[in-house]
Amino acid sequence: MTAGEPEAKEKEYRFWPTARRLLGLLVPFRLQMLGAVGATCAFAVLNVAAPKYLGDATDEVVAGVLQGSLDQRLGVLLAAVALMYVFASMFNWMQGALTARAVQGLMYGLRASVEEKLHRLPSTYFRGRSRGDVLSRATNDIDNIAQALNQVLTQLIVSVLMLCGSLAMMLWISPLLAAIAIATVPVSTLITVLVARRSQEHFARQWTETGELNSHVEEFISGHEVIKAFGRQEHAADVFSRSSRRLALAATKAQYAAGVVQPLMVLMSNLNYILVAVVGALQIIAGAMTIGGVQAFIQFSRLFSQPVGQIGGLLNVMQSCAASAARVFVLLDAGEDAPEHAGQGTRAPAGGRIVFDDVTFGYPGAVPAVRNLTFAVEPGQAVAIVGHTGAGKSTVVNLLMRFLEPASGTITMGGRDIAAIPRDQLRAHFGVVLQDSWLFDGSIRENIAYGLPGAPDAAIVAAAEATHADRFIRSLPHGYATVLENGGEPLSQGQRQLLTIARAQLAGRAVLVLDEATSSVDSRTELLIRQAMQRLRDGRTSFMIAHRLSTIRNADLILVMDHGRIVEQGTHESLLGADSYYAKLYDAQFAERDGRNEVLEGGL
Repeated sequence: MTAGEPEAKEKEYRFWPTARRLLGLLVPFRLQMLGAVGATCAFAVLNVAAPKYLGDATDEVVAGVLQGSLDQRLGVLLAAVALMYVFASMFNWMQGALTARAVQGLMYGLRASVEEKLHRLPSTYFRGRSRGDVLSRATNDIDNIAQALNQVLTQLIVSVLMLCGSLAMMLWISPLLAAIAIATVPVSTLITVLVARRSQEHFARQWTETGELNSHVEEFISGHEVIKAFGRQEHAADVFSRSSRRLALAATKAQYAAGVVQPLMVLMSNLNYILVAVVGALQIIAGAMTIGGVQAFIQFSRLFSQPVGQIGGLLNVMQSCAASAARVFVLLDAGEDAPEHAGQGTRAPAGGRIVFDDVTFGYPGAVPAVRNLTFAVEPGQAVAIVGHTGAGKSTVVNLLMRFLEPASGTITMGGRDIAAIPRDQLRAHFGVVLQDSWLFDGSIRENIAYGLPGAPDAAIVAAAEATHADRFIRSLPHGYATVLENGGEPLSQGQRQLLTIARAQLAGRAVLVLDEATSSVDSRTELLIRQAMQRLRDGRTSFMIAHRLSTIRNADLILVMDHGRIVEQGTHESLLGADSYYAKLYDAQFAERDGRNEVLEGGL
């Protein structure tokens, strides 16, 4: 599946290929699994042998009652049975511990693979996909896999060995009774297979609906103020309720289908028990079997029927596990950024002339976002990109930083095609300040130093002072040690933006990208930021995307875009001096003519 392919086109998973791939991830933990299998075999052997010795002990009791005295062999048999059960418990514990270690190791690796994959995915992957569903794949689905594998690997091997061992002992004690016990197996198997097929689609739907519900919750939490401001709490609650009902319905169907197996298995086991008891009693009367033999056989028949029911239940757990694994594998198999060209490895130039030469880019199935872009930026120049919403401004810088790859044309930096520069090396020369300030849970000091790990405190303070953030930081109770949570609380939106600008200042990258960096601040703060930006631009090439044209008056080059094309370029003064599109944009914001603002149709 390509990175931009909608989720609706994800193929239905197939159980066995998914299961083989998942079990293949256990290969690095084969020693733990071999130890678990060995412990399981010992557990099964002891549990199968114990009923036979207990049956012999019963025969000793019967013989002793008839003879009027108990033989010393009875104590030996009972002691042997007790030791068997003690050691069986120890081996069972060892099996569970080794399996848990292997499964958690697998889960650690799988989580790491998902985390690394998320970093390699292009930005186009997340367009049209809910963040809640991606989050659900990385958390809920992996947790479900862990729980299911622990249960399956712990019980499945035990069930199979107990099934085979008890069957062998039943055939040894009485082939007739064994035939009666085995007669119920085909019916039980048919029930299990039919139910497993039915439950497969319901488990897949359950985890899909879980992702949708997570997406709604994430939206409601991030937008709770807007929801309250517009009085849409009831609507939000209704959306959540409908999504929750769909999840409840899918989960109910899945659990109902899975829950049918166990009662049916119990019914078949009880019917089998009745038949064995009746025929066994007749065998005792006829002298063909002893009481201890029948007792041992009944215990073996229980050991035989119990694994059949467990295997039936485990098949449904395996379906749920495979459904979650398939969703995780779809994420891991998603298309990534185009691979780097062979021979790449030379460092990106720290500066230099940036040239767009007839560059065109468009998303699959959509009108090109930018078309035939051609312009040049000299080292140290400040370039402003303006235009109405959707004109292609952000696409330009995304192409420059290789978040997107052009469909045609070339982009060079310092005379080198950026397509021949490894992405991480290219981006190491960019400092970015986005419209939506991104701050992580951590101290203000850590957030400012994010682009330059290990930066000394003096440099962090200097960056904050240069961007006029130092004053409000020092007014906080804990200053630079203040811990931010939930994207930047307790700071205002403008203060958060100042911190991201300080982060870019400290990083000291050769090329600066400012995407609506002043859109969330007041006029006074905007003035301070403009002054800071002027100092920040010294010796750096900068790209400024702005709706507020007041922020780009001093730009060395202004690119005016409309519907993906550059329609005008020049300085602020040269563009205002003509009857230009830019002049109309500027007048729409700042000029009053005939007592009203002149508004550009289709403008800002």
